[in-house]
Amino acid sequence: MSKTTADLLPCGDPVQFLNEQGELTGPGEEAEARGYLMPSDEDLLAVWRQMVIGRRFDAQATALTKQGRLAVYPSSRGQDACQVAPVLALQEHDWFFPTYRDSMALVSRGLDPVEVLTLLRGSWHCGYDPVANNTAPQCTPLATQAVHAAGAGHGLARRGSDGVALCFIGDGATSEGDFHEGLNFAAVFNAPTVYFVQNNKYAISVPLAKQTKAPSLAYKGIGYGIRSEQVDGNDAAAVLAVTRAALEHASSGSGPFLIEAHTYRLEAHTNADDATRYRGSEEVAEWSTRDPIARLRTYLVGTGALTPEIEEEVTAAAESYAASLRERMNLEPEVAPLSLFEHVYAQPTPQLREQADLVRAELEEAQA
Repeated sequence: MSKTTADLLPCGDPVQFLNEQGELTGPGEEAEARGYLMPSDEDLLAVWRQMVIGRRFDAQATALTKQGRLAVYPSSRGQDACQVAPVLALQEHDWFFPTYRDSMALVSRGLDPVEVLTLLRGSWHCGYDPVANNTAPQCTPLATQAVHAAGAGHGLARRGSDGVALCFIGDGATSEGDFHEGLNFAAVFNAPTVYFVQNNKYAISVPLAKQTKAPSLAYKGIGYGIRSEQVDGNDAAAVLAVTRAALEHASSGSGPFLIEAHTYRLEAHTNADDATRYRGSEEVAEWSTRDPIARLRTYLVGTGALTPEIEEEVTAAAESYAASLRERMNLEPEVAPLSLFEHVYAQPTPQLREQADLVRAELEEAQA
């Protein structure tokens, strides 16, 4: 095996800094040799703070589905470190390409939570301005954002920017053709794109074993000539360190990077899913003991970075955030039915104009 090929392979074991008890045990010789640096307590405290707020947001959004305020909500509880740490590693001029499950990541990027939930509420295609926020709309079709991110990264490089496109993707989406096309394009054109795979072990109900025979999904990168890594996705310190290294790799002109984060979705696929049909309660209970928030909290309390006063302040901030969201989501949204026909074609087709006329006539009749 040539040195070039060897450099593409991920570590034999997922990179880990903090074990499940919150003890500093890593990164280990192999990971250390790759330049993965332990983040500062200050940076980890910022990640912990946002994970606490993000989880409270996630719980509130889940409750809103039960109250009929959201049509659907895919929870990311348990994947908190994967949602927060990579986004906090981004620069303002970087681009982010989320999936439908990444609402926690979007609010961690600073987007308005009501605008984030607009798509899941069903009142508009996308509630926030993608260009103003350097954040693409949440992607529901599996893996199509992999192609978008490759093109965006290529575009950034062509403009002379040192910006990077970060693309979130699920383990199920790695079985899609767009995953291949995105990674292949990014590799051939040396696009500064980082693919972050949240391997939560299930593609809705399909377990990972029925999707791939690869030792891990990170090994898929070598087929494209892409530098790859696997990381303990419930260790926020390791996730932040590896993502920072990947972003630096891409930003420096070294090409795309593939990260596989081993994590777990504690809730059902969405509020419409019955997860008990395909996984046991023992499995969920076991993964609950690997909580990324509790793990990082234990470490920060041990270093003295997290004090009772700070914890009280963060808890209060999380509750205030949820209360504000709840209050704003209880207001009826302003809807414009005819906007359904906007942003479809630059020049509306005869069929589209006919459909718009029918809706317009129905609205006029209803208001008469």
